[in-house]
Amino acid sequence: MNLQKYLRNIALLLSATFALTACDGMIYDDEGDCDPYYKVRFVYENNLKFTDAFHNEVFEVTLYAVDPASGQIVWQKHESGDELRRQGYLMDVDIDPGRYTLIAWCGEGHKTSFSVADATVHTGLRCHLDDRTSLGDGTATVSNELKRLYHGKEENVEFEDEQGTHIKTVYLTKDTNAVHIVLQQLSGESIDHRDFTFTIEGENGFMDWDNSLLPDEKLVYMPHDTYSGIAGVDVPDYTDDSDAPAGRAIIQVGAAVAHHTVSRLVKGQDVRVKIYNKATGDCIVSVPLIDYALLVKGKYTRPDGKPLTDQEYLDYQDDYSMVFFLDDGMRWINTDIYINSWHVVLQDTDL
Repeated sequence: MNLQKYLRNIALLLSATFALTACDGMIYDDEGDCDPYYKVRFVYENNLKFTDAFHNEVFEVTLYAVDPASGQIVWQKHESGDELRRQGYLMDVDIDPGRYTLIAWCGEGHKTSFSVADATVHTGLRCHLDDRTSLGDGTATVSNELKRLYHGKEENVEFEDEQGTHIKTVYLTKDTNAVHIVLQQLSGESIDHRDFTFTIEGENGFMDWDNSLLPDEKLVYMPHDTYSGIAGVDVPDYTDDSDAPAGRAIIQVGAAVAHHTVSRLVKGQDVRVKIYNKATGDCIVSVPLIDYALLVKGKYTRPDGKPLTDQEYLDYQDDYSMVFFLDDGMRWINTDIYINSWHVVLQDTDL
């Protein structure tokens, strides 16, 4: 073996030995050292499209890392703006190796309807609907359209003490919902939205760190938009004077429309849709929103065909429409209702 070849082999051996000693046999070009690096990915696929809508809907995130043994918040970070709209967005997380509970509160990235308290322990990470006007009698009104709110929680997440980049995932649940109420007059007469008061009432504006509901004053959600118009209704066609309908017909009827946004819906909570006739003061419609929403849960399944639980449906669905029909006396015809375009014939109107 000539001297030049011998020296080259010695150099290669020394380089390999240094790499093994310095970094257990691996150096990461993008990091330049052997420390572990942590990043968190946020995913919002808990929706009825079953696709990740994070980049289209969430423009502000605050992430907390909690020591599961003590409950202490050991690290937190806030990011917002265009960076979150970029496909592949990851948040850099600078914490020591170990196991943590990750809690996230997220929103739209501009003026918000909610606030999360400053806290040193995880039980203080409560989210409160601030955009309300308290009336001093245990009731508050909510008149503005709520900005979107999302929550995420991942427990016992391991941050490995190994060199390289480690990516963790936090899955989000949407806590705000749009509710569209339509009141239709089957007589064909026009109907004026100004003749009615539309409300949704519930005690659901205060969320705990784990997204469960905390005791709250009664919130009266007012519509952020109302108007009147004409709508087509699919009804039985009796034009041939027989006892049985010859088919279906579309008739044009007057309609009053009210658009609301409401906070988190949890099974077992009494959140009620109410419609009042201003002239008489009578409450002509009073129905439990959650119970009625669940009447059409069976129309929706996962991509693998498995059914959603009741709470999963309430978490995945964020847009509800309810159509009520009035008779000539401005009374609700309480045997028929459309919920998210599904026709429901009510057998028990005492829900």
